[in-house]
Amino acid sequence: MATVSTNVKIDQTLKQEAQELFESFGLSLSSAINIFLRQSVREQAIPFRVGNPLPNMETIQAIEDARKGIGLSRGFTSVAELMEDLDADDQISDHI
Repeated sequence: MATVSTNVKIDQTLKQEAQELFESFGLSLSSAINIFLRQSVREQAIPFRVGNPLPNMETIQAIEDARKGIGLSRGFTSVAELMEDLDADDQISDHI
């Protein structure tokens, strides 16, 4: 397979840090980039999560509480029952 050269502009510090990391794996920067490109083509996607950081501790706690059923409203068997409960909440707040 014929190879071609490609120029990519990256931050100098990032390049140095990446080279050190990949060298610790026994890879050159070029080999690491080729691995990334091959995996991207294979998966037809970027082969790692791209997006906002993981949830903060408050969100993680809320997720855990929800999974345990903590702080959730009771279930309803009908829309009428739900509406009755919502109307009761409105009447309570009107008197406060």
